[in-house]
Amino acid sequence: MKQMLRSLLLSMSCFLISNLAQAQNSANALESLSQFLKQVQSGRAQFTQVVTSPVRADQPSRRKTSSGSFEFQRPLQFHFAYQKPFVQSMVSDGQSLWLYDADLNQVTVRKQSQSLGQTPVALISANADLKSLQAEFNLQVEPDAEGLKWVRATPKQTDGAVQLIRVGLKSVPSAPPSNGVIPVLSVLEIVDGLGQTSRLSFQNFEINIKFPPDTFQFKTPAGVQVIRP
Repeated sequence: MKQMLRSLLLSMSCFLISNLAQAQNSANALESLSQFLKQVQSGRAQFTQVVTSPVRADQPSRRKTSSGSFEFQRPLQFHFAYQKPFVQSMVSDGQSLWLYDADLNQVTVRKQSQSLGQTPVALISANADLKSLQAEFNLQVEPDAEGLKWVRATPKQTDGAVQLIRVGLKSVPSAPPSNGVIPVLSVLEIVDGLGQTSRLSFQNFEINIKFPPDTFQFKTPAGVQVIRP
């Protein structure tokens, strides 16, 4: 009987410790995301993007890699500049979205409100706090991995182009005088409606930068065709 009691107490202890650790992990991950949304108002980083197609019966999975730089400023201003393997840009001033393809020598201009919706870019640059993010996404904490804290964001609208987004955050030293740490974006993983996965890894993330006023204004190069759908 004593042996059974000791086993029961041990099992209960393990269960409580496991659930306490899981709850603590959840709180930490969501708190990290909340701090990123509140404390990081602008940023700049280099990125590498790997797009992986789903495995199909008639063909193996394929991977495409690209790289470039990324800048953003809340609310809804950003600039993705792809440099390899092709020169392309995606720029938003908060009102309009420009998609520029140097090889095609054309730029497509759309109203931003009709283009972003529940997308990774909107997740980064539009939401100011966790509450506003939860209005658009269902959030679920995932176990820590790769030295990062992970949150899964599933769009509440199920008819969009994005199935889910995984956000990986890491803590870096904050600027004086606080001398603490602040979470920054390290990885974004996006699964689209076709099952294709895009993984963006960010390096050299700089936060709360004061950008020049024209940073998020697209200037159409001479001779480039402008398309307004």
